[in-house]
Formats: sequence, C-alpha cells, structure tokens
Amino acid sequence: MGVLSDLTKVTGLHGLDPVVLVLVVGIVMFTLGFAGCVGALRENICLLKFFCGTIVFIFLLELAVAVLAVLFQDWVRDRVKEFFENNIKSYRDDIDLQNLIDSLQKINHCCGAQGPDDWDFNIYFNCSSESKSREKCGVPFSCCIPDPAQKVVNTQCGYDVRKKSKSQWDDQIFIKGCILALEAWLPRNIYIVAGVFIAISLLQIFGIFLARTLISDIEAVKAGLKCQSQYADWNHFFTVIYCINLNYC
Repeated sequence: MGVLSDLTKVTGLHGLDPVVLVLVVGIVMFTLGFAGCVGALRENICLLKFFCGTIVFIFLLELAVAVLAVLFQDWVRDRVKEFFENNIKSYRDDIDLQNLIDSLQKINHCCGAQGPDDWDFNIYFNCSSESKSREKCGVPFSCCIPDPAQKVVNTQCGYDVRKKSKSQWDDQIFIKGCILALEAWLPRNIYIVAGVFIAISLLQIFGIFLARTLISDIEAVKAGLKCQSQYADWNHFFTVIYCINLNYC
C-alpha cells in the first residue's frame, strides 16, 4: 500500500518523489542482477545477451547525457531551474521530497533555485495577501544560517524573514541560490566527479567484457558438441555400411 500510495500521489505532484526514483533504480538493478546471475549459472545465452545489451545501452545513455550537458549548458541550467521550482511548489505535499530539499539546502548553504524569493512559488511561503499560512513570506528552516550555540534546531527561524529588507537577510538566511551553489561546487570537485564517472564506466565495461566472453565460450562449447555429434553420426553411418558390406560378402 505504501508504494502504491507514493505512485498515486506523485502523479498529482509537479515535483519528484524520491521514493519513486529509488524504486525505479532498484527494479532496474534487480532485473540486471537476475539476468546476469541466472544467465551465467544456467548458461542461458538469451539472458546474458539481455544483460550485456542493457549495460551497453545504459553506458551509451550516460555518455550521451554527459556530452549533451556540456554542449547545451544553458538549456540544462533552465531545465534544472524549472525542475527545482516545481519541487519547491510541492515542498509541503511530500515528506520525502521535503527532506531531500532541506538536505540539499543545508549541505550547500543555499536557499531556493536562484534565491530565497523562489519560495514565493510555494503556497505556504508565498507573500501574497491571500495567503493565510503562518509561514507566509518566510523560508524553510534549512535556509537559516545555523547557530552553533543552539543544540536544538529552530524550525521557525525562517518565519517572516522575507518581510524584512534584503540587506538584513544575510544575518539570518543563506541568500545564494542552490543552482549557483551547485555550479560553484562542480569545479571544486571536478576530479571527484570525473573519478566516480570513470570508475562506474570501467565497471560497466568490465561487466560487458565478462558477459561477451561467457557468451563466446558457451557458443564455442555448443559448436564443438555439435561437431562431435555430427562426426559420431557419420562414423555410425560408415560403420553400418561397412557391416552391411561384410554380410553381403
């Protein structure tokens, strides 16, 4: 029921439900693991080819995404901005999404997509006069600059903060948008990102190599057995002819 509830609920959201993302990744990994394991144990060429072909497809897809992301940076930036804003709209509609955004903002010391004003996209934090929410014209607690003296997180630290002048925001909340924070994070950690990408690529290539090697070995063994069977049939045929000739003589 929990999974079905999440799948039903995400269709009505503009954002991403992390549970669905984890579920899809889990299904793909289970399917690949099952095909590779059973294919190797049972020497099933069809399952091994499925395993190999899927990994090749995923590898090419990753490569294409990486190349397109470099070539069309502005388009990617707009899509990320749109994606983040859609998830801001759904911040209070899904607890998993809420925790994901809070973690992202706390780790990167950022607030909103481009800045704190992006929280106007959410009906609870909107500054419009129609809003009756206590969080009106505020930001989530994850936007707040943490106070080392506080041992308990103040979840109301962002209340009414955007009613103040922007010059006063610096003392209470992060004013940098998360897109800018991520863009600044990538150059600082480019070697880590490249290393992770290369490691994943090598593992995929190694899996493809093992699958293709096993497929070739199975086909070679089957071809050898077929030749032996044909040789045995011909040998039996000539033996029968020889016996018939002896009896005839």
